[in-house]
Amino acid sequence: MGKQATEMLKGVLEGIVLSLLSTQPAYGYEITAQLRDQGFTDIAEGTIYALLVRIEQRDLVDVEKVPSEKGPPRKVYTLNAQGRAQLNEFWRNWSFLAERIERLHKGEK
Repeated sequence: MGKQATEMLKGVLEGIVLSLLSTQPAYGYEITAQLRDQGFTDIAEGTIYALLVRIEQRDLVDVEKVPSEKGPPRKVYTLNAQGRAQLNEFWRNWSFLAERIERLHKGEK
């Protein structure tokens, strides 16, 4: 992924992660693996963990510590009502921007 694509992805990564969590609870490594399965192969785990800290601090997720077979307990993130509201706002903004960008791409006014 080039520098421009990486910068664009940074702007929407929170929405992408919230969208993944809207389907099922997950811990950091699972989220990274899901993103890689979707083709986001250049995303570092550290980027996802930093994002998870931010969305936890903003109360967009509920966190449960679950015992792990290997190492310390895992933090499992579940999207809560405030997170769902944020995700809905993300999709509204995404639709607005995508529509206008597509118009620009087609040369429409």
